[in-house]
Amino acid sequence: MFKKTLFLIALIAFGFTVTAQNSQKAKALLDEVYNKVVGYDNIQIEFRYTLENTEANTKSETQGKANLSGDKYLVDLFGAKQLFDGSKVYTIVPDNEEVTIEEPTEGENTVTPSKMLTFYREGHIYAWDILQNVQGRKIQFVKLTPIDTNSEIKEILLGIDAETKHIQRLIETGMNGTKTTITVNSFKTNQPLSKSLFTFDEAKYKNDGYYIIRN
Repeated sequence: MFKKTLFLIALIAFGFTVTAQNSQKAKALLDEVYNKVVGYDNIQIEFRYTLENTEANTKSETQGKANLSGDKYLVDLFGAKQLFDGSKVYTIVPDNEEVTIEEPTEGENTVTPSKMLTFYREGHIYAWDILQNVQGRKIQFVKLTPIDTNSEIKEILLGIDAETKHIQRLIETGMNGTKTTITVNSFKTNQPLSKSLFTFDEAKYKNDGYYIIRN
């Protein structure tokens, strides 16, 4: 779930009769988002994560947060933490008192702010969608359809704050009908961060009785 969520905060049917004008308009807006994101030293996000399956009549919701700086990140979600220090990925699960240490998988775990929030730059067809007023903010939606016909994703809706050019909401609909929604509650940039924020202290976790698993 971490990997999927990262590419969603860092990752949805519409027909292929999208006009070239609307497609270019959507791309231009996404380019503005990209140029904004890559200019930050770091990003702090607090978000709401919702997973719905209408066929199974199930819905779950949780809160999460993420800190990103360059290639490094720390994500807190589902009662666990995942840290990438630029070299290795650490998944820390307090309930199990376990830490799993892995090498990053190329193209998946090496998440940077630009990848986490601008995954849409490759592999999608763009379309201009609706404009909504959300609590006094104008949110312009862009619809993305994967080019890969074997994709498990049907479509993605990206809600972009028209003023800040930040992604405010992401709605992903899977081919199986599952809908994942990430709503950004707080988006802060260039914050003072602790020098040890992206450092894994193995000795501390061993002293606390954690089992260290190396994959």
